[in-house]
Amino acid sequence: MLKYNICFVRRNNEILLLNRNKPSWMGAWNGVGGKLEEGETPREAIFREVFEETGLNPPTMSFKGFVTWDVDDRYMGGMYLYLAELDTGISYNTPIKIEEGILDWKPIEWIMHPENIGVASHLPNYLPFLLEDEGCFNHHFLFRQGKLIGFISKPVQAAYENYQGDLIQHFQEIAVI
Repeated sequence: MLKYNICFVRRNNEILLLNRNKPSWMGAWNGVGGKLEEGETPREAIFREVFEETGLNPPTMSFKGFVTWDVDDRYMGGMYLYLAELDTGISYNTPIKIEEGILDWKPIEWIMHPENIGVASHLPNYLPFLLEDEGCFNHHFLFRQGKLIGFISKPVQAAYENYQGDLIQHFQEIAVI
């Protein structure tokens, strides 16, 4: 089981992002989420994290796979990846300052702009899969000296959301870039 999760809350052509005021990704826009608590399932944890950070209780939450990473030749870990969809009519005014940083709606076009250096560097690589593909993927990233140097996205079964084995070890074996 992984220790972390991340969720992207979508409303029309916007994503609710958090500009983090702490590492990791301090100063960068990214999804909301955090650490799983003892005894929590990944799904329970992401609903709790989204509510704690945003006050929202999205009606739908889709498991979309994982974001895993390797930093400086040491396999470091990963997160469960979720997508929440909000109805068009739901009002949620931003920006909002919270303990973890600043929440704000960002247009997908802005997030994906090739010259945007304000988002987590790996986000533009997996966001299209998250938004446009019905399947689940493991998005594995290689970082060297703080720089993204490579990634691969491979389909995974949705049943991995509830897998009780060592996902880190499993993905380390299949994540060859």
